[in-house]
Amino acid sequence: MSRARSHLRSAFLLAAVSPLSATTRFGARRGLSAWPAPQEPGMEYQDAVRTLNTLQTNASYLEQVKRQRGDPQTQLEAMELFLARSGLQLEDLDQLNIIHVTGTKGKGSTCAFTERILRSYGLKTGFFSSPHLVQVRERIRINGQPISPELFTNHFWRLYHRLQETKDGSSCVSMPAYFRFLTLMAFHIFLQEKVDLAVVEVGIGGAYDCTNIIRKPVVCGVSSLGLDHTSLLGDTVEKIAWQKGGIFKRGVPAFTVLQPDGPLAVLRDRAQQISCPLYLCPPLEALEEGGPPLTLGLEGEHQRSNAALALQLARCWLQQKDHQGIGELKASQPSLQWQLPLAPVFQPTSHMQHGLRDTEWPGRTQVLRRGPLTWYLDGAHTVSSVQACVRWFRQALRGRDRPDSGPEVRVLLFNSTGDRDPAALLKLLQPCQFHYAVFCPNLTEVSPTGNEDQQNFTVTLDQVLLRCLTHQQHWSRLDKEQASPNLWNSPGPEPGGPASLLLAPCLPHPVSTSSLVFSCISHALQWISQGRDPVFQPPSPPRGLLAHPVAGSGASVLREAAAIHVLVTGSLHLVGGVLKLLEPSLSQ
Repeated sequence: MSRARSHLRSAFLLAAVSPLSATTRFGARRGLSAWPAPQEPGMEYQDAVRTLNTLQTNASYLEQVKRQRGDPQTQLEAMELFLARSGLQLEDLDQLNIIHVTGTKGKGSTCAFTERILRSYGLKTGFFSSPHLVQVRERIRINGQPISPELFTNHFWRLYHRLQETKDGSSCVSMPAYFRFLTLMAFHIFLQEKVDLAVVEVGIGGAYDCTNIIRKPVVCGVSSLGLDHTSLLGDTVEKIAWQKGGIFKRGVPAFTVLQPDGPLAVLRDRAQQISCPLYLCPPLEALEEGGPPLTLGLEGEHQRSNAALALQLARCWLQQKDHQGIGELKASQPSLQWQLPLAPVFQPTSHMQHGLRDTEWPGRTQVLRRGPLTWYLDGAHTVSSVQACVRWFRQALRGRDRPDSGPEVRVLLFNSTGDRDPAALLKLLQPCQFHYAVFCPNLTEVSPTGNEDQQNFTVTLDQVLLRCLTHQQHWSRLDKEQASPNLWNSPGPEPGGPASLLLAPCLPHPVSTSSLVFSCISHALQWISQGRDPVFQPPSPPRGLLAHPVAGSGASVLREAAAIHVLVTGSLHLVGGVLKLLEPSLSQ
């Protein structure tokens, strides 16, 4: 460990960071232990969030989850006990109309599309999602809006005290962990608010996920599947598909999008074992045939798959509840190739069209244009989602307005967490031809003050900083491997490939991309924006921010650039920290 710390200190002397003494003091102040000492509860929102953070899981708990992943019943029985202690029974949850959605890519966007479509019919909606970007209350929404700080605070303390009062000492876990607590809280709020329906996004798992305590959803959905959270879910896509298919319920219709053969077969077998009717969604093009092209509120071709799934989920619920105007059915053929029946092909109603068009889901293929800077935000964190992110980013650059004069600069801001393979993700980003690659932890500021919503007690400061340095090393190695005399002028492997992204006029390209590591998101944004973002205007940068030669020379380049294109990706938590600084209204 001492050798690693020595390496960390040496590396940061060469990186664009604030003085190490500041980060060292921060690590001591922040108290990054797994179980921080709880503070005396008050009745303010931030008091509630600080107390909620004491329920964050630690390494030993995660190891326990890994050991029990083959026994989902144990997980659900524990959740049932917490539910009963909170004052609810499973029969109470049965009264909620719930659309349950899982997947590894696009499940949040699918939920957002579904909720917005149904809200366009005038229905009162609830929405439970994970993770949050800026404030934890974003995870529980009523009619598309995060619940108010007052509603969050009142429900938090009521539930927290109830669980404290019902501890009996016989259980080894007296309080539910962070996500379980929020799941319980969402159920209480949806019941009290008397929502017409609730869209619930599954957490990491499926079969053993705490949201799977839902016994009678009205419909289930599975978005695109890929390798993610392999240490918890399994090391193959087939094993992950088995976990995700665990949300299927007997007799409850379920829909999925086109998957690779293996995962689709697993989902089919899972559904057949419990007599769950599973349908394959036709592509959005089939629903557009004979009608106007559908406009989506979320950019990117990959969002069309999510929208197609959302339309089926929404229509299924509307059909069950005998709503009128749910879309005129067209003739369709069964999907014999995939041995799954094809979901209905229908003409989307005006309500559905408006819902898709008006969907907003911050941090997913989101673009902020501010003066010379354009921020491209996408929380992609798996191989398949990063591939989709790259396609979206390159397409956006092809359609941009070019400045009349002066160079354009492309900057990557990246971080990844968990058990994901950063080298694989970074390799996918190389064709975007970034001039600078910037790496930083998912810490908004060096000081934790005022950032309770984004505190993470499951990792230490040293761990996240060392990971950023590892990202930088991967990027440098990939640059060296790809460097060649014709790298910047050779034809791309596909139409509109790397060559089509050459900028004119363009900066002379170095042999490799310049890369930098910063100690927090704020410092990274200060260097990237150079005071040119009209909204993000922080105080003077801390001493030492431009000590590294690349940081100093790059600052001059960024100040003179006619346009700066910044892609922020690799982690939704990173995107959330960036949004907190770029959009201060989200913190209010």
